Amino acid sequence: MSTAVLRDIGTSPVDAIIARIIRTTRCIAIVGLSSNESRPSWGVARYLKSQGFRVVPVNPVYAGHSILDETVYPDLRSIPHDLGVDMVDIFRQSQAVPGIVEEAIATQPALRTVWMQLGISHPMAAGQARAQGLTVIEDRCSKIEFSRLR
Repeated sequence: MSTAVLRDIGTSPVDAIIARIIRTTRCIAIVGLSSNESRPSWGVARYLKSQGFRVVPVNPVYAGHSILDETVYPDLRSIPHDLGVDMVDIFRQSQAVPGIVEEAIATQPALRTVWMQLGISHPMAAGQARAQGLTVIEDRCSKIEFSRLR
């Protein structure tokens, strides 16, 4: 990962949490990653990869193909545990979040963070993840937040 210095996080508790996520995250599964370069998920994945994070694409439409030189998996359960996915970044509609969170908890032993992109939130799924000891970020863009605090 890049050795960029984290910026002053001020007094916001959320900024402190995001700064910790930036420092500790190594491998990010991006659920709903598109191969279309004009889609937000592709731009976010490209940015995260450029910052030294391992990006694992998850999208059943492109399973077995490559996006950003990474193998695409059809779902979270298909990702080998040795990749060490510690963050799941969700680019799916809010109603899909509970199933994604349940699958992530059940299949990703290194998971520490569930991130829901702009416009995506699900209080019950977020509560379930928090009850499992996971950090949850809702309705924020990881690219915007990571670049703001790096």
